Amino acid sequence: MTAAGAPGTARQRARRGRTGGGAAPNAHLRVPWITRRIPPHDLLDEDSLERIERTSERILAEIGIEFRDDPETVRLFREAGGEVREISKEVWNIRFEPGMIREILKTAPSRFTQHARNPANSVEIGGDAVVFAPSYGSPFVMDLDRGRRYGTIEDFRNFVKLGQSSPWLHHSGGTICEPTDIAVNKRHLDMVYAHIRHSDRAFLGSVTAPERAADSIGMCRILFGADFVDRNCVIMGNFNTTSPLVIDGVTSRGIRTYAAAGQGSIHLPFLLGGAVSPLTMAGSVAQCLAESMTSCAIAQLVHPGVPVVLGSFQSTISLRSGSPTFGTPEAALGSLAMGQLARRLNLPLRCAGNFTNSKLPDAQAMSQGLMSMMSAVQCGANYILHSAGFLDGLLSMSYEKFVMDTDLCGALHVYLRGIEVNEDALGFEALAELGPGQHLFSTAHTLRHYQTAYWDSALDDNQPWETWDEQGRIDMAARANARWKKLLAEYEAPPLDDGIDEGLRDFMARKKEAVPDAWY
Repeated sequence: MTAAGAPGTARQRARRGRTGGGAAPNAHLRVPWITRRIPPHDLLDEDSLERIERTSERILAEIGIEFRDDPETVRLFREAGGEVREISKEVWNIRFEPGMIREILKTAPSRFTQHARNPANSVEIGGDAVVFAPSYGSPFVMDLDRGRRYGTIEDFRNFVKLGQSSPWLHHSGGTICEPTDIAVNKRHLDMVYAHIRHSDRAFLGSVTAPERAADSIGMCRILFGADFVDRNCVIMGNFNTTSPLVIDGVTSRGIRTYAAAGQGSIHLPFLLGGAVSPLTMAGSVAQCLAESMTSCAIAQLVHPGVPVVLGSFQSTISLRSGSPTFGTPEAALGSLAMGQLARRLNLPLRCAGNFTNSKLPDAQAMSQGLMSMMSAVQCGANYILHSAGFLDGLLSMSYEKFVMDTDLCGALHVYLRGIEVNEDALGFEALAELGPGQHLFSTAHTLRHYQTAYWDSALDDNQPWETWDEQGRIDMAARANARWKKLLAEYEAPPLDDGIDEGLRDFMARKKEAVPDAWY
């Protein structure tokens, strides 16, 4: 018997605790969202920030934003003071006096709650809150068994289930992959239903057409009740501008649909330096700020006070080939700058994620992904889309990389907690108990903390080389392949009221029967 009264050494007891003999590994870290305890990094000085902001205002005042196929949004900006110039019947250029867009954005909340159907999984977005969500928008999926292929609704459901199974994601995401086996004009119904049925976390709705946005909100009214939806944010749309400096009618009308219903929206350009934005990062950031602020302002003009999230998707390109490049240091620095600018606007920020150009879940994937992901957590981002699964320059969603990335998200929970400094954490007693030259395995301090002291990865192999060799030299990708299969095999759907489920299915059936399939 040891001093603690339990059989075996402290190392043996620690091993049992990590393999099921005690509390679940890392259980103390599981939270509905992360509360940041480390400060974001301030990269730029005051003069640099002001110069970027002035350039952003100059873009809006001297070049303007082009709006297409949405006279109602044009009317809103004209009435707010924008200088409207008609380019053609359905195209307008609007210029904004310096400070005008910033004034409109003053009604936007600095922090808000997005409610989940399980209240324990509702998330806070803004301030010191950090929310991780899966990757978004890939037409292809891949795994080590079947390779790269077009995504299906089965793949979509699988990724929702994997997200629900991970304690290190906080949000179910949106279009995790495109279910290409369902008609384009109907697949949004199946995607929203998959989030509702297979997850009890918050999720994103459709943005590909205003009527699909309305359907997404309509399904939430069945799930939450119309009165609750009228009073609370339960769904968000993720909207991209058409860079450089264009907001098309599908986007602006979608933004207005979410805003009119009191629901949240995320607003960002997809900037490729040298292609659709200046290749210098300061210029790209200035453009990003101009486009994202203007997009956010649409929602505020429709419904002052509705939640909006400022967004940034900075990317470089290979100037030899023109191909987008992800996980680069320049883009990471752009994220840090956007974090400072968002804090000056007092708006929540969506920024960066686990980005990579790698075609496999390999060292390139994780090194590029870590560069990008660390920029997101260091810049102060509040909502981090693309936290898991991103591969192939966003063209592919990888099963193996999904679980590799969620493991990293777990480690980031520890990183963002920072270092606690108190008498117990300083550990003086651990050294004093046995004195110099003695190991600390059996000290009271070690025994008190061994189950919670360190992050315990679900995928890393920390065994001696000889043991790893004897067990077949299994690498990280193979371990990830086994893990996602195990998670799907053990997945249990969260309960959903039968009446709500029936109502959702009826809603989907009626919507699908009303229109013929469209495949483009």
